[in-house]
Amino acid sequence: MSAGWVAGSVRARALARRHVGPETTRQLASCRSLSDALRLLAATRYGAKVRPEQTLAEAQREVVGTLLWDLRVLAGWLPREGVLMLRTLGAWFEIANVDEMLRGFAGLPADAEFRLGALATAWPRLRQAKSNGELRAALAASAWRDPGGETVHAVRLGMRARWAARAAALEDPARTWAVGAATLLVAGERFVAGRTLDPAVVGSALGSLGPTAYHAATLDEFADGLPTRARWVLAGITGPGELWRAEETWLARVEQDGLRLLRTSSLDSGVVLGAVAVMGCDARRIRAALEVAARGGVPLEAYDELA
Repeated sequence: MSAGWVAGSVRARALARRHVGPETTRQLASCRSLSDALRLLAATRYGAKVRPEQTLAEAQREVVGTLLWDLRVLAGWLPREGVLMLRTLGAWFEIANVDEMLRGFAGLPADAEFRLGALATAWPRLRQAKSNGELRAALAASAWRDPGGETVHAVRLGMRARWAARAAALEDPARTWAVGAATLLVAGERFVAGRTLDPAVVGSALGSLGPTAYHAATLDEFADGLPTRARWVLAGITGPGELWRAEETWLARVEQDGLRLLRTSSLDSGVVLGAVAVMGCDARRIRAALEVAARGGVPLEAYDELA
């Protein structure tokens, strides 16, 4: 094992130990106002940029920004292959930037970009696009590949499908997470939104789900035709209205796998993968807690469902 992986693993464990965790996050959710929750959050690793007067959207963005900063710090300690792994896992931030670009193209208010640093896949090139068509061309010339269309829907869906395919090329358990994410993406598009699947847009995600995924007429038929690696995420789901529970199943699996990897004595890519999973799930839980606090902090059952 290289010195870079050893140093990166030590740093990854140190960053993961700073995560807030379920107990403190539930305290955030129990606050009777967003400002109270943000005062409590200020004492944690997320506190550098949160202030009591922020809106929910501003605070949630700062939580995600803290996660991104930690990933960028971690990347500085890793060998080249570790940076490439983080770039794949952290591609969500580039997708988020593109989402905001698309809003801007449509004349809608858009948030400032996330600063990606070494985690950028193609952002320096993508950010120069001035229209949907230019954006599609820039994506097609990058590791993102052609999203299959230049509409907002095609670009957003195509990038998410491509992210799942890129992550599926990583080692397990990231491969299993990615296939589960592809399952949720395709199931939501087909059975919640009721849209016909366009292979040009979601083809990169369909490749890991088997031939039945494209033709299935019902969610049950879709689930039955999935390979074992993908089927777990839909276990116990009886209809499209319960797919949000499948998302919770996916998140719980990611966090459990991440904690398991952190408990090993290894100093390798698995530890880094585990840290990224735990930190990502922690940030997601914090965002959910802030949303509940902004609604008055009750009933906490709403948070328990989300967390």
